[in-house]
Amino acid sequence: MNELLSQAFERLLADCSTPKAIRQVERGGSTAELWARIDESGYLDALVAEQTGGAGLSLADAFPLFVAEGHHALPVPLAHTMVVRAVLAHAGIEAPAGAIAMASQTRVDAGGAVTALATPYGKIADWVAAAMPDGWLLLPTAKADVRDTGIHGSLRADLYWPAQARAGLALHAAVAWREAGAAIAAAQLAGAMQRTLEMTVVYANDRVQFGRSIGKFQAIQHQISVMAEHVVAAHMAAEIGCSGPGPLPHGLRAALAKARASEAATLATSTAHAVHGAIGVTAEMDLQIYTRRIHEWRADFGSERHWNRVLGQALMASPAASALEFMRADLIPTTKEPAP
Repeated sequence: MNELLSQAFERLLADCSTPKAIRQVERGGSTAELWARIDESGYLDALVAEQTGGAGLSLADAFPLFVAEGHHALPVPLAHTMVVRAVLAHAGIEAPAGAIAMASQTRVDAGGAVTALATPYGKIADWVAAAMPDGWLLLPTAKADVRDTGIHGSLRADLYWPAQARAGLALHAAVAWREAGAAIAAAQLAGAMQRTLEMTVVYANDRVQFGRSIGKFQAIQHQISVMAEHVVAAHMAAEIGCSGPGPLPHGLRAALAKARASEAATLATSTAHAVHGAIGVTAEMDLQIYTRRIHEWRADFGSERHWNRVLGQALMASPAASALEFMRADLIPTTKEPAP
């Protein structure tokens, strides 16, 4: 069933999240038609429990959907919206219509104003889930001062809500949005890096130099082989990060997933552009659409440096006698475990 679900989702994204559509959104075009197709597909409530009208999928079940989102560089926050809607449904709250983004970094000043820095999809989302000291808020972007980051093609934004404009949903249960965002970003990275690997292999086989395709040269083969190893490792780590039975990830597994996927991102993108040469960065080439997004997702919700520090601190604080025991106890998914 899950394979059929992911295959149908792949077909949907292949049709609606094309390089042409992505470029239009990056230039400031409307996402209304794209979002309407996503909404009509029914995937937004995939993580919502069946008794509250959803499909009842676990985070592990949804993992292929998150990977596909990255593989097609979907320019709307599908995974973010799925997770937030599931959390709202669990709290007995009906989710508002529209795209929901998770804030990566939130600040609250003394007067109550909220700033969400470098928010993924902040430019095109309708709502933002922002962590607070006593819970979290779901804030409308229509009430925010949305500030472009100035990065070419980026969908990130800094958002600022004055205290009097914080009219939204307020929930007092703490939710680890950063860990949830990290797990999603790791899966998106895995999908996008797989896409760049595929494009790199095709280009290496098609590009002819000195009378034969450059993919026949041993140096190029070695580069692509190393890239493939990192892409597969990132995919495996991301799958561990999304191994939970509920809509939210296990914190340390999310840390592992994001650390490994972000580490692979730099090597994968540099190798892809090395094989493509200077043409890979041109606006006409599709490669730069995915490598730009990879670099952005690498930093979203914490880079490998942040999450490696989290893992190191957890290891040092663990009663485990060795790193292997720590991994077995805290990082390796089990067949039966309660939802977080």
